[in-house]
Amino acid sequence: MRKWLPLTAVCLGAFMLLVDVTIVTVALPDMATDMHSGFTGLQWVMDIYALALAALLLGAGSLADRIGRRRVYLGGLVLFAAASLACGLADGPGTLIAFRAVQGIGGAAMFATTMALLSAAYQGRDRGIAFGVWGAVNGAAAAAGPIIGGLLTEHFGWRWIFYINLPVCALAVFVTLKAVAESRNPHAKGMDLPGMATFTLGAAAVTYALIRVGENGWTSATTLGLFALAVLSFAAFIVVELRTAHPMLDLSLFRSPSFVAVMTAGLLLSGGAFCYLMYVSLWLQSAEGMSPVGAGLVLVPLSLAAFLVSAAAGRLLHGLSPRLTIGGGLLLVGAGALLQSLMLDAGDGWSALLPGLALTGVGVGTAFPALAATAMSAVAPARAGMAGGALNTARQLGTALGIAVLGAVFHAGLVSGLGGTPGAREMADALASGGAGQLLGAAPAGGAREALDGLVDAAFASGLRETFLVSGAMGLVGAVVVFALVRGTAPTPAPAAGPAATAAVGAQATGERTPVRP
Repeated sequence: MRKWLPLTAVCLGAFMLLVDVTIVTVALPDMATDMHSGFTGLQWVMDIYALALAALLLGAGSLADRIGRRRVYLGGLVLFAAASLACGLADGPGTLIAFRAVQGIGGAAMFATTMALLSAAYQGRDRGIAFGVWGAVNGAAAAAGPIIGGLLTEHFGWRWIFYINLPVCALAVFVTLKAVAESRNPHAKGMDLPGMATFTLGAAAVTYALIRVGENGWTSATTLGLFALAVLSFAAFIVVELRTAHPMLDLSLFRSPSFVAVMTAGLLLSGGAFCYLMYVSLWLQSAEGMSPVGAGLVLVPLSLAAFLVSAAAGRLLHGLSPRLTIGGGLLLVGAGALLQSLMLDAGDGWSALLPGLALTGVGVGTAFPALAATAMSAVAPARAGMAGGALNTARQLGTALGIAVLGAVFHAGLVSGLGGTPGAREMADALASGGAGQLLGAAPAGGAREALDGLVDAAFASGLRETFLVSGAMGLVGAVVVFALVRGTAPTPAPAAGPAATAAVGAQATGERTPVRP
């Protein structure tokens, strides 16, 4: 059993990292009440984590190539644990958001090294087993996140969704020190710090602009200034990447139409399939009066369907063109969101969402397994690692931008649903911050409370329908791009052993440009 200790160390970190993406969703209403946070603060609690991951994944992979993947993984674990403790102790939304960003930095270090560590630790059949277990743990983390978050929030308080990371981190550090050997890339090149800086600034500016839209509108000076900063930053990033000898992202990869399609699919899949769950959770707990555990259970059909379908997809869909698996999966994601929009009306309960959530999960499970292999097969073998890292960056950026875009749509839908109610915008702010219970509790009993209850139901139905419509559009646009640009048959998986296989299986997280060497 000792030979599986490296797998245990990596899976502990991966499980914790991925659970932390979804575990926060069902804790947001309690956070808002306890910390008196507004809607913008709640968005940033979710967004800043994904934004840090997106900005630093490729850079963390390059750093690990140079100084050692085990060292970077351990550093990520320690930083993640320290940030988790600080998040649990936070006394205000600003402190919580700041340390969620630090969590994301630690998560990027872990995410960028897990697959390369497995590649270096195992060969042949053992490597296939290790990656199969690792994939199953990833799926289980996504499915378990809402349940674990609900249980901890309901029985111990929301701060325990962060405290629970401490013993897991401690165990992962111990096993890593005991069983994981150091590995690095002897041919690693210099880090692209200007590229990292300009990309991070651009991604942060556009995310901040989208979040501010709900308060300031699309044409305010603040919003337009932030969008201008984002455009300038991304333009600078392109110039840097074209001129540097060792770019973080080789822009020539985008000459491949299939690569462009897969990057678009990764971004829109994350944005369209998962980002509305934050707003569904707010509705379930603040307006429908559900417990955190109940809200977590409502969201399980999506993650469970994705887990089961992705587990079967490799066997049942093997040999199909990625146009069909990725494009068809995105069509189902879009259809699932649109189905929720059609089925939800004022006064409806959580059961109206279940068919659409399950259909979305089937789409995710169909599309996701083929994304990485298609991205890497669309470019030259020497750039396969960078392509895999770029895909992970696109997925995390899709989460960050999706939460921001859908937040603006959700807030506008709340205002629209309130109609001509006096103070509609202020009431929408309260509802979006989980304050429906307080509003209803403060209303006098009788007809006034019943009228207010109906108004709240109409506002949430309007906000969620608009959110589902935009999410559905993301899925459908992604499908059209994939059907239009992806060519060829199913990508051929890398061989089970040897440098080429090692480079391919480590590619999603490391962003390597040469084969992994222990």
